[in-house]
Amino acid sequence: MNPPSPSRRHRIPVIVLAGFLGSGKTTLLNHILRHRAGNRIGVIVNDFGSIEIDAMTVSGQVGSTVSLGNGCLCCAVDAGELDTFLETLTRPAARLDVIVIEASGLAEPQELVRMLLASENPHIVYGGLVEVVDAAEFGATRERHPEIERHLGIADLVVLNKTDRVAPEEQDRVRAAVRATGSRAAVICAAYGRIDPELLFDPVLRPDGDERTRQLTFEDLLLEDGGTEGHPGHLHTAYESLAFTADAPMNPRRLMAFLDSRPEGLYRIKGFVDFGSGDRANRYAVHAVGRFLRFAPRPWTRDEPRLTQLVLIGSGVDRDTLHKELSGCRESAVPAAHTVRRPGMEQDAAHERSMWGVLRYVQQPDG
Repeated sequence: MNPPSPSRRHRIPVIVLAGFLGSGKTTLLNHILRHRAGNRIGVIVNDFGSIEIDAMTVSGQVGSTVSLGNGCLCCAVDAGELDTFLETLTRPAARLDVIVIEASGLAEPQELVRMLLASENPHIVYGGLVEVVDAAEFGATRERHPEIERHLGIADLVVLNKTDRVAPEEQDRVRAAVRATGSRAAVICAAYGRIDPELLFDPVLRPDGDERTRQLTFEDLLLEDGGTEGHPGHLHTAYESLAFTADAPMNPRRLMAFLDSRPEGLYRIKGFVDFGSGDRANRYAVHAVGRFLRFAPRPWTRDEPRLTQLVLIGSGVDRDTLHKELSGCRESAVPAAHTVRRPGMEQDAAHERSMWGVLRYVQQPDG
């Protein structure tokens, strides 16, 4: 059997985990590895210095970890050097579902993001920049590292860590300071790096046979040693999730207007869209994280119900308003007063033209 072409094969999201020294990045990463929700996680540890303490901390994920010592990954000349490591982790034999790059505390996350977006690897997709902030030391960190404002400005998700060490009013002040940087990221609070993994990736259900033959993972080692930190608490209360389903096709122009104006705090959008007359042959997988957006057309299978199914995840968003706005994107919804109704073939041509905004976000096979 021939392997799937790059345009058809599942693209692995690559998440950049950044934050200054002591913010709690490794603690958060270890929490994710303990609660991986069935996912196989590859880790690139960008450790600064000759002793790779962070790499040793996560090295239980044997065979799926690439550690880069003696300097910052972001100092690479071009994206090709990062591609060398990504190529190792995206080989079909690894069967990874997500890759996390833990950046050095002295790294420049903007360069990491730039290299990922410029990557020539056809099997990856940008999974977002997660910036970890020490809520208890935020003021001191900003004094030592004023560049944190730039980092927050490009982050897709901001985790205010160590909030157990600050009073609620101080949490509010830190949140306000993050917003004052111009950041549109979703902001969630955490203690000991405990965030719900669903914010970053989706649970994966595997056949029993696959689970029996899989490699021993870091999660297994921790559970064997009793190394869990107990029930993580009501992590889902840190964010809001909205599931939207429509049996009528979505209007491409209206949906793109919604996506272009999506509110701050809306971190992820995932699912499938039926554009009806815009493209009767394909359904469109949608992947959005922060301001990043991508569509991927896939042929409808026989007898597959023509539905739009979306999940939206964020913090501080109005679920009722989002649902109402998405409902207004359906073709069956009452159109705007200035919309002109066209008969027959002219109407079909108008639908095709309305897809141009969507097709801008479809990655071509040549990347």
